[in-house]
Amino acid sequence: MRRQHTQISFVILILCVSVMPFQPVRAGTESSRPNVLMICIDDLNNWVGCLGGHPDAHTPNIDRLAQRGVLFTNAHCQAPICNPSRTSFMLGVRPSTTGIYMNKPWFRNTARNRDRVTLTQHFAAQGYRTFTTGKIYHASHRDGPSFQVVGPLPGQKNPLDQRIQSELSGLWDFGAQAFDEDKFNDHVDASWAIAQLGQTQASPFFLTVGFYRPHVPFYYPKRLSSLMPRDTIDLPVVIDGDRDDLPRIATQVTANGTPPSHTWFLQDGRWKEAVQAYLACTRFTDEQVGRVLDALDKSEHARNTIVVLLSDHGFHLGEKERWAKQSLWERSTHVPFIISLPDGLRGVKCDKPVELLSVFPTLIDLCEVERRQQLEGTGLVPLLADPD
Repeated sequence: MRRQHTQISFVILILCVSVMPFQPVRAGTESSRPNVLMICIDDLNNWVGCLGGHPDAHTPNIDRLAQRGVLFTNAHCQAPICNPSRTSFMLGVRPSTTGIYMNKPWFRNTARNRDRVTLTQHFAAQGYRTFTTGKIYHASHRDGPSFQVVGPLPGQKNPLDQRIQSELSGLWDFGAQAFDEDKFNDHVDASWAIAQLGQTQASPFFLTVGFYRPHVPFYYPKRLSSLMPRDTIDLPVVIDGDRDDLPRIATQVTANGTPPSHTWFLQDGRWKEAVQAYLACTRFTDEQVGRVLDALDKSEHARNTIVVLLSDHGFHLGEKERWAKQSLWERSTHVPFIISLPDGLRGVKCDKPVELLSVFPTLIDLCEVERRQQLEGTGLVPLLADPD
């Protein structure tokens, strides 16, 4: 009789365990709801140390964050251009749903999207204090419903020492500039974010920091020139005739009339100069990421803040004989993507294919806020617990 009673108890225990809801990875212990620090970098491809995309990439702070969380090595954007990509991951739906495929229109100006609730707007409705600085949305849109506290605007606003590539448009200029580093917009944005992290917050916060570099123009502090000598820079591998097997429609789709042609970059050492400038801009942005991470580590929020780092899309620097983004090749879609939880896995890589569309549902699950709308991405909490 006792044995039968024991067997029945065991069956009941198994049934209870089997119907228990899945519990997301806990992100902190100091509060029932963790803070979120989301760092968005513009035009950064996989030329970062932890992804091994370029031998001359120097990104110790992004690499440091990867060692504190899960690095998604096969992450891709929904659309390889600023506006549709950012609109997609901030709204949690695909470009095929928003109808936005290019840098216009602004989603609030479209009938199908004007009333959609953004990621940070959703968190604000759940009691979070939302802050932003730098570039989160394309074209300097601040979007009042998304953010309660707004810092400096994005973009290169300070006066230039000189135009370097005089025959190019100002957008595609590149080279070292000697003005004070604290006047560079990314430094300004980092300083503002640091000030917010140093304050006591009455409620959980969601802070987004959008770094502009390595977006064109590739302007960087002059001191970095000596740290990344042009003569030692490796160029990307480009296969002669690599596009010859493309049908005409594919060639037309990948055409981008904004940047100079690859033929122009092949003249007078311009290719190396531009690659040096891109790597230097990336290095400068990495320094700003480090400043923000240091401030978080020293703050009272360190043990209860989720950190997300991503880029909106990749970038060509001669691969496939083209420049910029806006292609369907991996160079345009592959992005750095890291999620670091205070009590989560550390220094782990996940090689499974993931998408930026997962940011919205993942943060909802991690922070255990109510889901009030239909999202099209898949949450990554299971991969944060078991990346394999």
